[in-house]
Order: sequence, then structure tokens, then C-alpha cells
Amino acid sequence: MKLLFAGTPDIAVPSLRKVAARFPVVGVLTAPDAVSGRGRKVTPPAVKVAADDLELPVLQPVRLDEDARAAVRRLEPEMLVTFAYGKIFGPKFLGLFEEGGVNVHPSLLPEYRGPSPIPAVILAGEPETGITIQYLAAEMDAGAVIAQEHIALTGAETTESLSALVAEKAADLLVEALSRIEEGTAEPEPQNEAEATYCKLIRKEDGEIEWAREAVRIERMVRAYTPWPGAYTYWGDRKLTIREADVYTSDAVGPTPDRPAADAVSGAGESYEAGEEALSTHEEPGHVLGVDRRWGILIQTGSGVLAVQRLQLQAGQPLDWKSFINGHQDLPGTVLGG
Repeated sequence: MKLLFAGTPDIAVPSLRKVAARFPVVGVLTAPDAVSGRGRKVTPPAVKVAADDLELPVLQPVRLDEDARAAVRRLEPEMLVTFAYGKIFGPKFLGLFEEGGVNVHPSLLPEYRGPSPIPAVILAGEPETGITIQYLAAEMDAGAVIAQEHIALTGAETTESLSALVAEKAADLLVEALSRIEEGTAEPEPQNEAEATYCKLIRKEDGEIEWAREAVRIERMVRAYTPWPGAYTYWGDRKLTIREADVYTSDAVGPTPDRPAADAVSGAGESYEAGEEALSTHEEPGHVLGVDRRWGILIQTGSGVLAVQRLQLQAGQPLDWKSFINGHQDLPGTVLGG
């Protein structure tokens, strides 16, 4: 069963490597090289780098037009395998594969169909997510399910950390599904359309924090938009990105174990050791209430208080809250927001 693998970002690399170790991959379809970073350097996609390392032919068409289809025909693949390629396959392109195509989708389909299921489940506060291997169909993410794996969520995941976990688990699940197809033992199950939910493409501006929202929602934003586009606000005319945060509760001992409490702030005035009663004021959302030596920088939201442990001012480096306050002692008492 000769395969054409289509994928672009890092999340697809482990799948390419494991599939290529088990099946004949006749070529790799990926996005064109793109300009990225502050230096505006032309950078190849992660899948291309991996394909070159595996000495596999690479196709990088701008469009899946007749020229692209002709290039694929010359490779003579029998099945298309895709994971986060970034383009929708039309009927003419899918018609090139006599065995059809399979897709890796990082959610428990039919839930969270669409381009951003990993940040979507974090934003929604879901207790679990998963990985689905499905046949490609005319409608996006609507094909019959070949295999699924459930992943329990702790509530501390970022899109970056969850993507890394999904990348490794998906590779094994994909090889298992392809083996079933090759052996003729796959038993695909149609999706229940009545249970389908959808997520949207994330835009840069989605990361801007609305302080009138609940603290729990903003904390999820911080995790969901790590590493991109980042959950950000404005301090005066400068962009301020929140890199790590928790929802403040006075009856807890402080941040989670992987975010240890800092020492008292030196040179930043008194630390803000307030309890729930003191924080239950009618402060304006976005008001920086002060600092707490266990929790960090405390910011009023529409409901509850956000405790910030790591942040980054425009043109600066990410800093822990203690270092940030030592360099910006005028932050407490100000109001954040556009």
C-alpha cells in the first residue's frame, strides 16, 4: 500500500516518521517555505525538514491544481494520509488515490470539527479530548471513524504541551489504523451528525483579553493561546502578553506545583496579601490590584481575580512576575486594556 503523506507543522512529524518506518511512503506533500520570525527568514515547514531527513520526495505546490495533481500521479500513490496539511482536498485531487485517504484529527469526532480543536477544548474547559483517525470525505472531518483514543485533561495543559502529547500518541494510532486497513480488518463507523460541533480558525486578534470576562475564562485563554497568538492586553500603549496565570483563590496555598511561589517582592512596596473579602470590591476590570508573594500579580476581572506569574512587555523578554515588578514598580494601581 503505497502512501502519499500530507502534513505541514511539527505536530505531524512523529506520524510521518512512524508511518515511513512501517509503510512505503512514495512522497510527502507539504506547504511552501514561508517567511517567519523577527529576521523574516525563509523557513521550511517541519514536515519538509523531516521528509528531507528521511530522503523522501517532497512536493510543495502553492495550489492543488493540475500541475500538482500531475506531480502526484508520477509518484503513483495508492492512498493519501494527511495530518494538519492546511488545505482542503477537492474531488479531483482525492480521485488520484484508488484506496482513498485517511486523516488524523486531534479531537473526539464528531466533536470539534474544524481547524483548531486543541485550543478549542482548552477554552471550553473540557475534561477530556482525543485523537480520531477517519476516512477523508467530501465534508470536512465528517468521514467514517477508523480508530479513536481518549486523552484525559488536567486543566493545566497549554496548546503547546497538548499538541506535543497528541503528536506522539497520534503516530502510534495512525500506524495501527493503517495496519487494520492493509489487513482488511478495519471496521469504520459513521459519525453521528446530530452530535457534531465545530471550531473556528484562530486569528491574531482573538488573543486580546477582555477583562470584563471571568477570570477562569481568561486563564483558559492564556493556556489555549500558548504559543500563538498569546493572550495579550495593553498597558498604556504597549502590548503586554500574559504567559502564565492562575485563578486566584484565597483558601489555596498558591500556584500549582509546576509554578512555585516566588519570594516577597524586593523594592516593589508591600505585597498584596488580600483575602476573598478584600478582593470582593467593585474595582474596574483590568485594574492591577497589587502583588501577592504566593500568587504573583493580581488583576481584577469581570468575575474573580487573575493571578499572573509570567508576562512579557512589548519588545522585551518573558519574565517571572517578581522580576517584572522589580523593573516596573508603577504597574500596580493601573488599569490594563485597549
